[in-house]
Amino acid sequence: MEENEVFEENDAPTTKSVAKKWGIINGLISIAFFIIIDVTGQAGNQALSWVGYVIFGVIVFLAHKEFKSEGDGYMSYGQGLGIGTLAMVFSSLISSVFFFIYVSFVSTSFIEAIKENQIISMQEDGMSDAEIDQAMGFTEFFMTPVAMTVMGFIFAIFFGFIVSLLVSIFTKNQAPELR
Repeated sequence: MEENEVFEENDAPTTKSVAKKWGIINGLISIAFFIIIDVTGQAGNQALSWVGYVIFGVIVFLAHKEFKSEGDGYMSYGQGLGIGTLAMVFSSLISSVFFFIYVSFVSTSFIEAIKENQIISMQEDGMSDAEIDQAMGFTEFFMTPVAMTVMGFIFAIFFGFIVSLLVSIFTKNQAPELR
């Protein structure tokens, strides 16, 4: 009987195992979403970037649900935050490697298209050519595959942490003995 109890305890999911699974799923979804955005010419559409965070919120919710249902039914706020944040780390690793390869070797015109969209947007906002040149000169360093990959990785983890904070508020289920 004690062996079965030990086996059941060891069979419970860990925050890392759940985060890894759902992080990989989110990474693959992110890649598909990115390709769709690029193919449809929507790379400069800021509103669509928020869709990715909504998708991640759903992923975090599903990861929390799995952790509780496959475990003892409980999940602390800290465990929820850890699952979500770690899932975004796994997801960001996958999608960042893909992004770097994609913009460096597959679609080398991707960054140029973003720059052109920025210039058009600044012209529509009534900026002068000198102001546009100055703004583009400032952003030139950040518009390289390496810089965009690193910045994307960092921002994704930051926003993933924020999303995880929010989702964990609603999905936590503290064990009675810890309340």
